[in-house]
Amino acid sequence: MTAGLGFQLGVIGSLALSVTSSVAIVICNKALISFLGFPFATTLTSWHLMVTFCTLHVAQHFRMFEPKQIDGRTVILFGVLNGTSIGLLNLSLGFNSIGFYQMTKLAIIPFTVLLETLFLNKKFSQNIKLSLLVLLLGVGIASVTDLKLNLLGSILSLLAIATTCVGQILTNTIQKRLKISSTQLLYQSSPYQAAILFVTGPFVDQLLTRRSVFAYSYSPVVLGFIILSCLIAVSVNFSTFLVIGTTSPVTYQVLGHLKTCLVLSFGYILLHDPFTARNILGILIAIFGMALYSYSSVQENKKKSIDDSLPISQMAEKEVEPLLTTKSLVHHQEEDSRDTKKPNGLPLTSRNSYA
Repeated sequence: MTAGLGFQLGVIGSLALSVTSSVAIVICNKALISFLGFPFATTLTSWHLMVTFCTLHVAQHFRMFEPKQIDGRTVILFGVLNGTSIGLLNLSLGFNSIGFYQMTKLAIIPFTVLLETLFLNKKFSQNIKLSLLVLLLGVGIASVTDLKLNLLGSILSLLAIATTCVGQILTNTIQKRLKISSTQLLYQSSPYQAAILFVTGPFVDQLLTRRSVFAYSYSPVVLGFIILSCLIAVSVNFSTFLVIGTTSPVTYQVLGHLKTCLVLSFGYILLHDPFTARNILGILIAIFGMALYSYSSVQENKKKSIDDSLPISQMAEKEVEPLLTTKSLVHHQEEDSRDTKKPNGLPLTSRNSYA
């Protein structure tokens, strides 16, 4: 009972950390990009991951966690895949309208459900599917404004969806199958994620902004916000792996849309961004969908816990009968064996009782 309560508190803590840190980094990056004129998002992400790795390396040096070796090919492919998905999401934003990019992010949930159903044989109840539909509808109303399509942007969006879904599913699967913590996986994979973005980031950013990160004039204020962004990113990256590992990729995406609603709200309150009745309606519908998803998930987990804790005496009769039949069969076979023995203990006939 105590262990279950501790696990639930840990999940709540990881969700709260993820929401708080994600909203904080969005506000920080918005100030950095929109107000201070630093538009190099992909390069900035590579710095985030490098600082995350350095922080974890120091923590490991002070034995704050125990590193665990993972198969080299697995961790390299995992790191490259996650780094690639970040780059593709940034390219999708650059080559598509804001509305189409939001649709791309919305599509991650149904694609994740589809992949887990097809390849991991995971079952999603009708209540869960309905709550996800309500959530996606609400976020779509609140955030999707225009839908301008183009071939290159659509291809980039499909690739971004595929790599993001697979990467998040692997984040959950690797932690559970290899019995490693979110910290151990992040420590092993972050150098490879940082490396691919560190190499490709400047080219991606120059393609999107027509400006070079190396030619940018770094003022003390910009450097201060970059350092702050990197420090917050340590918490963001850690909480991302923690949430996916303790819950599921779908739950993490649901949490991501909660962050979207919060960012829209904070943007209106703090930055005085335009806010319409449509935004308010969409956010309310999305919050209702999240509440419905949370309620359905809790009820299913309770039902699963009850089923797992049922004693054998309460199992279905059809599951108990074969055990009784087997015992009876063995009892009769022992009697037959005694009846067919000679006085010297040798059997009269040689036969296979289990044939």
